[in-house]
Amino acid sequence: MEERVVVIGAGIGGLVSAALLAASGRDVTVVEKEPKVGGKARRVEVDGTPIDAGPTVFTMRDVFETIFRACGSELDECLAIRPAEVLARHAWSGSETLDLFADPQRSEDAIGDFAGADAAKGYRSFRAEARRIYNILDQSLMRQSKVSWPLPLMWRIGLWRVGDLIAIRPYESLWKVLGEHFADPRLRQLFARYSTYCGSSPFDAPATLMLIAHVEAEGVWLIDGGMSALAEALKSLAERNGATFSFGEAVSAIEVDRSGVSGVTLTSGERLPADAVICNADPAALGAGLLGKSASRAVGKPAPERRSLSALVWLAHTETSGFALSRHNVFFSPDYAAEFDALQDGRTIADPSVYVCAQDRNADDTDTTQGRERLQIIVNAAANGDTHHPTPQELEQCTQAMTHSLARCGLTLEADMPHSLVTPRDFEALFPSTGGALYGRDSHGWAASFLRQGARTRIPGLYCAGGSTHPGAGVPMAALSGQMAANTLMADRASMRRSHPAATRGGISTRSATTPREERGATA
Repeated sequence: MEERVVVIGAGIGGLVSAALLAASGRDVTVVEKEPKVGGKARRVEVDGTPIDAGPTVFTMRDVFETIFRACGSELDECLAIRPAEVLARHAWSGSETLDLFADPQRSEDAIGDFAGADAAKGYRSFRAEARRIYNILDQSLMRQSKVSWPLPLMWRIGLWRVGDLIAIRPYESLWKVLGEHFADPRLRQLFARYSTYCGSSPFDAPATLMLIAHVEAEGVWLIDGGMSALAEALKSLAERNGATFSFGEAVSAIEVDRSGVSGVTLTSGERLPADAVICNADPAALGAGLLGKSASRAVGKPAPERRSLSALVWLAHTETSGFALSRHNVFFSPDYAAEFDALQDGRTIADPSVYVCAQDRNADDTDTTQGRERLQIIVNAAANGDTHHPTPQELEQCTQAMTHSLARCGLTLEADMPHSLVTPRDFEALFPSTGGALYGRDSHGWAASFLRQGARTRIPGLYCAGGSTHPGAGVPMAALSGQMAANTLMADRASMRRSHPAATRGGISTRSATTPREERGATA
């Protein structure tokens, strides 16, 4: 009898798990409460135009090439993906702008022109340190199951490489270490922004997060159709291997018996039996009992004080003027420390940093837009969506602060642009028990990376996947979490199977765990 697996949630992590498990021959059912796949990688229609409302930066494409190949396909056969020549355009008050490029030499030259020869030299040393941290942690932490600090991680890195454990700089803040490379406060601010990729403050997050800069410098790609097209491609990949999808109905409870997971109950009352369940929801929802009291013991209780950032997101269809937008643009506040102080206190940021994804701009940075274009505009916000209900006046104040910050850097939007505003309270409704936190736990302090929920839980047969679990936030990390959940499930099931006795030296017969050929292919 085929093993039955239920995947709760069709975010990127759940989709990857479903595709790999279906390719291994399991009977996979994905239950998604929304009408479409994607989770945070979703689209919202504004002014009759679909706009990507979730993550926009696609990196580490090798992760997806491996997944698609393991499922009998090729990434390039399923999606049209092009490299971006400009990684991001950065702006400060007035006419100060700086582009980073896919070509590191162009980035170095641009930084030299922007801030002088010492800044270019600092960029070289920063790139070297970021690359070293990435190379130390890529295989030892990010692409393997959750590990503890420090000895288990040291074992993976190599006991003779003690210097590497020190080199990842877990005990120093990102902001502090950036000061060793950049005297110019604008450059320090630019590279400190990478901490917000996992919803954290550069003043509290470890310098280890410099590795994110290396990931982006290795390549940013643009997907035709946006990140939601990636989600649809993963769905098709899973379906081709036999997975089925159920939309518009949520799981009310994960059923647990003496031996572990036994199935799930839907809000309609229907029961789906299962030998294993992968929960592609924030572990906070699981721990809070939203998926049943019996399953709540699978993970630790949610810690609201350790939530990552949320966001205010404007999805706009508007004409722009005064600033030449690239695909990815960042407009910086004049006082970064004050911005994160306000976030910590849950206050509205008076003059925030603003990210703008201009979704109709080309990969080579040429401008072919005419009239209105699709923008996703993001300002960081506190994850208090479960305790604070913003008034219309507050939301108007936030919109005015956002447009003021853009105008200070030269970008003007239509005064009455068609738009939709998503708040932390809206994100809490989409992802319950998070307060609207978009990245799970924050990444503050040296231990943060080791406190995330891993794939395996305290209940046999119940696994976790998604950007709130190990190895962390972001589309490639969510995909890796789904891969780890699938591989962990298959390894656990294989170890439970009985096999034929095998003779060993000395005449003693022992049972040897065997892994079916299709399972080995799915974990490649």
